[in-house]
Amino acid sequence: MRSSAEIPTESPRRTPGAERTLAQPYDPLNRSAGMISSNDFRTGTTIELDGAVWRVVEFLHVKPGKGSAFVRTKLKAVQTGSVVDKTFRAGEMVPQALLEKTTLQHTYMEGEDYVFMDMSSYEETRLTAQQIGDSRKYLKEGMEVSVVSWNEKPLEVELPNSVVLEITQTDPGVKGDTATGGTKPAILETGAQVMVPLFLSIGEKIKVDTRNDSYLGRESS
Repeated sequence: MRSSAEIPTESPRRTPGAERTLAQPYDPLNRSAGMISSNDFRTGTTIELDGAVWRVVEFLHVKPGKGSAFVRTKLKAVQTGSVVDKTFRAGEMVPQALLEKTTLQHTYMEGEDYVFMDMSSYEETRLTAQQIGDSRKYLKEGMEVSVVSWNEKPLEVELPNSVVLEITQTDPGVKGDTATGGTKPAILETGAQVMVPLFLSIGEKIKVDTRNDSYLGRESS
């Protein structure tokens, strides 16, 4: 008869799937979920290079007779506006910069800073003249715009596609010029200059396309 010390004991049974897995710590360098292939570049795609955000403004897929395919791009730095040419291997994975847009109202200027406010929370966001860029020529107090942020840092402003502004300086309007198709320069209340029909006068409000500075029509009072 075996002693109790010699009696084999049965190992506890494990329920299938009950193995415990330790949670992996978050690795900020693991960017696989935010990567994009150079094959998927499109105009307007934003990527991260050297700690900065770049927007694809031009791209061309090239497949030479010899050698590997590649993608030739022209990139614009969102923060500074500088433009560079850069070539990527076809299928090369790069970090995609995921941008957030928030609708804010331009409330006032303080020094050279443009101050925007979230009208629901009354939180203020400040951008410099460099960050605003060419959008300054159409920006006026009380206007709602989209403030673009990356990693909770404001980068730039996106204007509405069209705005209504008053003409503050132009040559006198001439009656009967509505059918000639002629144009003249006009200065708007924000300082922007656009070409307008000859019949328009100072004090009139017009609608302007902010994307190409074109006159869209006269606004009634």
